[in-house]
Amino acid sequence: MKTYKIAAIPGDGIGTEVVDAGVEVLKALAKRDGSFTFHFDHYDWGGEYYKKHDRMMPEDGRDQIKNHDAILFGAAGHPDIPDHITLWGLRLAICQPFDQYANVRPTRILPGITSPLRSVSGPELDWVIVRENSEGEYAGVGGRVHQGLPEEAATDVSLMTRAGVTRIMRFAFKLAQSRPRKLLTVVTKSNAQRHAMVMWDEIANQVAKEFPDVTWDKMLVDAMTMRMTLKPQTLDTIVATNLHADILSDLAAALAGSLGIAPTANLNPERNFPSMFEPIHGSAFDIMGKGVANPVGTFWSAVMMLEHLGEKGAAARLMKAVERVTADHALHTPDLGGKANTRKVTDAVIAAIDADNN
Repeated sequence: MKTYKIAAIPGDGIGTEVVDAGVEVLKALAKRDGSFTFHFDHYDWGGEYYKKHDRMMPEDGRDQIKNHDAILFGAAGHPDIPDHITLWGLRLAICQPFDQYANVRPTRILPGITSPLRSVSGPELDWVIVRENSEGEYAGVGGRVHQGLPEEAATDVSLMTRAGVTRIMRFAFKLAQSRPRKLLTVVTKSNAQRHAMVMWDEIANQVAKEFPDVTWDKMLVDAMTMRMTLKPQTLDTIVATNLHADILSDLAAALAGSLGIAPTANLNPERNFPSMFEPIHGSAFDIMGKGVANPVGTFWSAVMMLEHLGEKGAAARLMKAVERVTADHALHTPDLGGKANTRKVTDAVIAAIDADNN
């Protein structure tokens, strides 16, 4: 029997609650399937760890998890610690050294959930956003000088490389090619950012020639927000820079009904390092400990993890269970306008897994 070694990193806030739920569901799924099992290693890295050790994770943290098959991550963000410390000290400290350069965020309206776009004509949302996840606006290049003085200056440099842009474009075109509509939209801002973003556009055009069966277009990021809300049926696969996709994917999640249901895969496609899977909702300290966090985003992230591990049948079974649960309005958590809690949703998903006869 195959055993998958998973690093579970709850992080901050409701991360602990949703990762615990995710681990529980994955164990139930493995038991139901019978052909594989999981070994979970749990790591208490995050804001509370920082308060004790003045760092978000141990110095050898990446060495502790580099041989795992995958990483299940909760959230980074603590009200007592500046956001740049929590993000760069934990999530980005894993993503960038592990070269998880393809951030994949599917968006669709699950059964039983009503989108704010319900009045827009055309099919319901079925998008996947590909986010360049290793450079661009989050390259970490920049600095501050003359701090505290009137002439203080600070820079954040968006750094793009031909290698980095080419590989994310090729990844996005391949993904679009694998989907029924074979349709890709390249998001840009080359009218104002006349160097790196112009290169981004040029490389998109070059890579497109390798995929003649993919229909593609280009859209300025500001116009993209309008297109997502007014003409969602014209979109399928979307590729954007680190910052642009970060913002657009939150909009996509809101249009699908809630940030609480949205998943993410931080992929190292070459599999030289483990990939990391996480919900996008953040630490949400305002509801921490109340037991009402929506675990669906974590469950859907677990679906993506199973697909990455090659367990397609188990992934489909879990997604089917999630859809069965979201279809029941009595199982909606407060972010979806319901009164269910994390425990009730988790139990219902496990029950749906156990009841699946396929």
